[in-house]
Amino acid sequence: MTSYQIAIDGPSGSGKSTLAKALSRKLGILYLDTGAMYRACGLKALLSGISPKDEVLVGEMLKTLDIDIRFSDGEQHIFLDGRDVSCDIRTPEVSVAASDISAIPAVRLKMVSMQREIASSRSVVLDGRDIGSYVLPGAQYKFFLTADPEERARRRLAELTQRGNHTQTYEEVLSDILYRDRQDSTRAFAPLTKMPDAVEIDTTHNSQEQTLQMLLDHLPAGILASPENRKE
Repeated sequence: MTSYQIAIDGPSGSGKSTLAKALSRKLGILYLDTGAMYRACGLKALLSGISPKDEVLVGEMLKTLDIDIRFSDGEQHIFLDGRDVSCDIRTPEVSVAASDISAIPAVRLKMVSMQREIASSRSVVLDGRDIGSYVLPGAQYKFFLTADPEERARRRLAELTQRGNHTQTYEEVLSDILYRDRQDSTRAFAPLTKMPDAVEIDTTHNSQEQTLQMLLDHLPAGILASPENRKE
């Protein structure tokens, strides 16, 4: 079987990253966490004292931006300026900065170029907000995950608590979720959108296992039986 691409899109907290990781393990293909790349950009801006919304200063920052993606034992690690920031990029502040900075066209062009290069020669699963519509419009398999904002906020709060970042209330997390929804769906360049050829899955009342099975049910038997590419 030739290489193939799986695109999983959806709003923040819909479970797409968890699903993409589980799917990559199930199929034995590479998982590329595209959101982590934008988070690294947002972190760079915050560390540089730059507003993630300032197109001019962010544009200058991109000239010296050094993001490296490395894979170890099937896990992706993000390096910013030579430092592993895989944990640093998961704070609430960086989440908002990532949403803001991703609305800048120059940032998206740079990140998308990197993502397309990685996906060009192997089977991959990518998750984000514009994978099926912009990053990989020719992906053979597209999915769009949704969930109620309240459920997404509960999931995000649980995730933050598990990581030891329990500094926000449920109301604050929900506010951030709604802010990101508006930001991501209304931006002028490559907004969050469901493509006509994408399979929509509402994960509000699903367990992770149930959602994974629903997605697998939409993939051909050939992929499930004999994945072409293995993780590095």
